[in-house]
Amino acid sequence: MAEQSTQDFLEFKDIKEGIVILKNNDIRGVLMVSSINFALKSDDDRAAIIYAFQNFLNSLDFPCQIVVQSKKINITRYLDTLRALEEKQTNELLKIQTASYIEFIKNLVQGDAVMTKNFYVVVPYALTAILGTGAITKQFNIPDLLGKKNKAGGPVQSISDEDFEKCKNQLWQRMEFLALGLKRCGLDSVPLTTPELIELFWSLHHPSEAEVGYSPEIIPELLK
Repeated sequence: MAEQSTQDFLEFKDIKEGIVILKNNDIRGVLMVSSINFALKSDDDRAAIIYAFQNFLNSLDFPCQIVVQSKKINITRYLDTLRALEEKQTNELLKIQTASYIEFIKNLVQGDAVMTKNFYVVVPYALTAILGTGAITKQFNIPDLLGKKNKAGGPVQSISDEDFEKCKNQLWQRMEFLALGLKRCGLDSVPLTTPELIELFWSLHHPSEAEVGYSPEIIPELLK
């Protein structure tokens, strides 16, 4: 039985120019979305937000996925900053107080498991939407579309640069439309870049490491 790598179990095969390319050559963009404290809004404001969000959903003519990521808050960088201040502190009393504050923050987060939430909207675009089913049938074998190898035993054919640019432009239009609709609901959004997408997927598969401040080492060649 042939050995399988981690990549064989992933649903995507590449991340390029802030775009996730799936194994069937469909593409995805990811928007990171801000949040609002709905509970603190007045009744009129709540009704306005609900109405705006309803209009936003009704305006969509393509599917999208809303993802909520919950994880323990990462204060590693904050603690590193405090430790640096502690080392530079010349006043002995302030140095002791800084050390005590660091321990207080560490115990507070560890004991109460303070959580943070991130909100994302995944925007899809299918290769068939721009090239048509006929073009796909000519360009790819049916086994390739199912994620299998071709008759020669080689890997699935990659999307051409020209087709990628066409699909990317259409995807960006969808993302801009979504961002505008979310803005009307009082929500800001920003598309994730290639390094941010890599870190997001890495954190999903390495939750314990991500929660204590580790991050993946991104090879510069991957960003080209």
